[in-house]
Amino acid sequence: MTTSFPSLSETDLGRKRRARRIGRALTDAHPDAHCELDHSTALELAVATILSAQCTDKRVNEVTPKLFARYPSAADYAGADRTELEELIWPTGFFRNKTDSLIKLGQALVERHDGQVPGTLADLVTLPGIGRKTANVILGNAFGVPGITVDTHFQRLVHRWRLTTETDPVKIEHAIGALFEKRDWTMLSHRVIFHGRRVCHARKPACGACTLTKLCPAYGTGPTEPAAAATLLKGPRARDLAAAAGVDPELVPAQAVVAEAP
Repeated sequence: MTTSFPSLSETDLGRKRRARRIGRALTDAHPDAHCELDHSTALELAVATILSAQCTDKRVNEVTPKLFARYPSAADYAGADRTELEELIWPTGFFRNKTDSLIKLGQALVERHDGQVPGTLADLVTLPGIGRKTANVILGNAFGVPGITVDTHFQRLVHRWRLTTETDPVKIEHAIGALFEKRDWTMLSHRVIFHGRRVCHARKPACGACTLTKLCPAYGTGPTEPAAAATLLKGPRARDLAAAAGVDPELVPAQAVVAEAP
């Protein structure tokens, strides 16, 4: 497969144009991109996001149905029995610290926001357990306010694509935000994260089964031979991803289709 990598001397305009092409390719590759934390309210999303630290979304989603039923309001978290709450969220890891954050979050919401999750970044980042990344998740998915979520997948991929050299998450957020229309920020975040979990893995990306090969300076970090790359694809649409990259979908092993995206 031939590729045309962006030059090290790429202009700012050239980078923006390439970024937009990457964005369009991600839209085509991941039409199913969405927030993978199950929730129905802003409070549930805030709680789930706190629990997701150092834990998979799948595990969080296994824990939250019983948790949400037991604690439907901020006041319920504020008055929660610590031992009971710890026991419910224990499978997500770091359960003592997370319990402390959830109780304090509930108390802060009751005391300062009438028990409601606020819809502004300035207010959200003052709440216990909620940093800028979590705030952007809540704003984008519960309030429809565009935001960029700089998690480990997002940071790794924008560096591989050489869209920014910034390492501070806030600076990355601003640098990438300047390359895309604001209205696209939330869905861009989901698509980049989907791509990082399903195609562009940290240790061995599926370079030979990726639709971004002509746009990616890091092409070749992982195997470029289609048969080898296809085995690295993950998720229920792994064979669709292979086909979109011009790779025989039959090369994707059955276990990859049911594998949990990391």
